[in-house]
Amino acid sequence: MSQQVDRNFDDLAMRFRRNVYGSLKGSVRLKVLERDFQQFIPEYLSDSGNKCVLDVAAGEALFSSRLATHGCELVINDISTEMLNLARASIDREVDVHGEEYRKRIAIVQSPMQQLDSVLADEGLPEKYDLVLCHALLEWMAEPHTLVKKLTGLIKPGGYLSLTFYNMNGLAFKNLLRTNYHKFDIDNFTAFRGSLTPTHPQNPEHICEQLNDEGFSLLCKSGIRVFHDYILDPEQRNRDPEGLIQKELEYSRREPFWQMARYIHYLCRYD
Repeated sequence: MSQQVDRNFDDLAMRFRRNVYGSLKGSVRLKVLERDFQQFIPEYLSDSGNKCVLDVAAGEALFSSRLATHGCELVINDISTEMLNLARASIDREVDVHGEEYRKRIAIVQSPMQQLDSVLADEGLPEKYDLVLCHALLEWMAEPHTLVKKLTGLIKPGGYLSLTFYNMNGLAFKNLLRTNYHKFDIDNFTAFRGSLTPTHPQNPEHICEQLNDEGFSLLCKSGIRVFHDYILDPEQRNRDPEGLIQKELEYSRREPFWQMARYIHYLCRYD
């Protein structure tokens, strides 16, 4: 058995909330996800018909908690106690609007990804789902190459996977813009301890190959933050948030811009 351990964000949960979830970059992420869902699986943003959704490594669960407002039965998972506390706070905010019936549609499970299938069974929860969300886990895993196959076992035939991951191309481009010629090497990358930069950024082509090998068909591929992070002046970056988000959406699927985004979103069907 491997002795490697996946990253647990108990020590960085509040920093993530401030620097990612609660920032303009977090708003860009949500808008791209909403647009992709609305165009390809709109039933999850309207009347879901009691579909079962699993959010793996959910963090604050800002996106999946919204799906539950449309009738989805939702299971939220994370390895981190502090991240799940943030998710509970997100749920409480939605309860204030939608009532206690909303809360009854949600279960919370604390487990590492590698043990999730057995924990779901032990908790009496569904073992396969109509939709699995896995956003920004892949790049933090000790053994990222194991993730896609593990997710496949959690999805019903004909179900969907929403996968986002940190893009090696975007990381390389940002470091080149910063003239970090001697600190960064795309072929021999090492993350700095305590940094929010993921330990295992991924090549989009390699992930696409893994998905294809496991029987997924790609519905759409979108870049998340195709230019936001490359505006190096913070004042200019935040000058026109609505205009920036609109342009992010406009360029998020265009060649070659999506390939240079900081994150990639693949929405797939499991055939």
